[in-house]
Amino acid sequence: MILTWLYAPGDRPAVVAKALACGADAVIVDLEDAVPASRKEYARSATAELLDERPPLPVHVRVNALDSPWGGADLAALAGLHGLAGLRLPKISSPEQITTAADRAGGVGLHALLESALGVERAYEIARAHPSLRGLSLGEADLRADLGVSADAGLDWCRSRVVVAARAAGLSPPAQSVFPDIRDLEALAASCARGRSLGFLGRAAIHPRQLPVIERAYVPAAEEVAAAEEVLGAARDTPGALALPDGRFVDPAVVAAAHRTLALSRRAPTR
Repeated sequence: MILTWLYAPGDRPAVVAKALACGADAVIVDLEDAVPASRKEYARSATAELLDERPPLPVHVRVNALDSPWGGADLAALAGLHGLAGLRLPKISSPEQITTAADRAGGVGLHALLESALGVERAYEIARAHPSLRGLSLGEADLRADLGVSADAGLDWCRSRVVVAARAAGLSPPAQSVFPDIRDLEALAASCARGRSLGFLGRAAIHPRQLPVIERAYVPAAEEVAAAEEVLGAARDTPGALALPDGRFVDPAVVAAAHRTLALSRRAPTR
């Protein structure tokens, strides 16, 4: 189960190597926003060289937008590489972009980044566009600019929309978008708690110091684990709907949530 994703710029192989050893569950090598136009080709070739063999943990690559001068070449260079765990497709706003990428990607799992009002509006259609699509998430910096949103809460409807669309399409819960302030870990923790309450699971990071904060936010606390164990124990003893001594009502949906809590609890933070 992946809770932490760490971005690293594709034109800096030494930074990518450090990212692979920082304790993230997965690394996202970025060929898009983190790489200037003059270094796109170098970033692509360096990333292809890295992924010619299988890295020690899953590596996804955020390619350039499909309608950019570099997106098609990115897909052509990466498709079929042994070490590629997935492709992250930026600025997706239509199902057709997913089918086009799937045709070129050689069967690797795809992940759509919705970064515009149109992309969010079409979230469910995008989520169902092709069997190769494994996940959705938001690109909140671009989305914020597109919507003219200043307050963080202004994105909550979009966040919920993506969570619901992913679930309706049978995809895993989305991971939160990056938190841009690498120094304010307290604000990051609060933002992660908010994301968890909205149905997100895990988060992308842009600096290793953010990783333990994200993991702590998404691994259930001891009291949550105890409550889940109580639910499952009661459900084993009394199948069907029942009420616990403290008044909590238990039905199959509550039991399923308890199983999810225990599965996440096995991810106890080690950093």
